[in-house]
Amino acid sequence: MTSTLEGRTILLVTSNFGTETDEIQRPIATLREAGASVTVAATETGTVRTLVLDHDLGPEVPVDTTYDAVQASDFDALVLPGGTLNADSLRTDETVQALVKGFADAGKPVAAICHAPWVLIESELVEGRQLTSVPTISTDLRNAGAQWKDQEVVLDESAGFLLITSRSPDDLEAFTTAIIDALS
Repeated sequence: MTSTLEGRTILLVTSNFGTETDEIQRPIATLREAGASVTVAATETGTVRTLVLDHDLGPEVPVDTTYDAVQASDFDALVLPGGTLNADSLRTDETVQALVKGFADAGKPVAAICHAPWVLIESELVEGRQLTSVPTISTDLRNAGAQWKDQEVVLDESAGFLLITSRSPDDLEAFTTAIIDALS
């Protein structure tokens, strides 16, 4: 892959346990391969213990920093990987909510996959927006005022920033392509 994202910085925010393996590893690898600098920020330094299909332990992913030590102004885009436990943990964290809102307020792309749109609900960023997610949280999104679509990737620029959402690990190629296209 060419270095289309050379000089671009991407923040990936996760908890330290329960992130879906493919939804953290593949975006990191694909975005770095495209030339981006990807920073993994978690609740604590050390590693992220991933899960495969929310059930089986997966490999660990190194953490670069904590999410309370970063600012939206230092990055070009935000990526929120899924995993039920990960998204459930992040959505109630006020620091994460403020960080997500910071990206939106600055007009920077916010990308969320699978269960991660739960974080968008708690950050008050879904009302009136078109997006997708894992189908099991579609009712949550509709109840928060979103227009849920059962599509591989949904792009919505209606609120002054690009919101990129995707359903599941099966859609990761389209998800990462949308992020790359948005930053190219």
